[in-house]
Amino acid sequence: MQYMCLIYSAEDAGPQPGTQEFGPFIEAYGKFTQDVQASGKFVHGDALQPVATATTVTTQNGKVEITDGPFAETKECLGGYYLLECDSLDDAIEHAAKIPTAQHGRIEVRPVIVWDD
Repeated sequence: MQYMCLIYSAEDAGPQPGTQEFGPFIEAYGKFTQDVQASGKFVHGDALQPVATATTVTTQNGKVEITDGPFAETKECLGGYYLLECDSLDDAIEHAAKIPTAQHGRIEVRPVIVWDD
């Protein structure tokens, strides 16, 4: 079964670019990615641009409305994701706990509905 691991944190939480801690943090992401690829569980994953680049689109009464920024004003924002093929929710949780941002943010784990073509 596929599980989406959604990575949430405040943009100013955890190691920041330009600090000594940032290099090892990014290296930890590289190691995690290599580990899940080697285990055969990796399906896909990407980081997102900062929340300031977000655009929210809604349609009401047939009119498209566009708002700069994220859907909700929150301290934590979606920063990226991993899509993993895991044997169970427990397996997915075990891997999500190893995502480096879990140390200063949150990882939401959700089963994915895969629609047959």
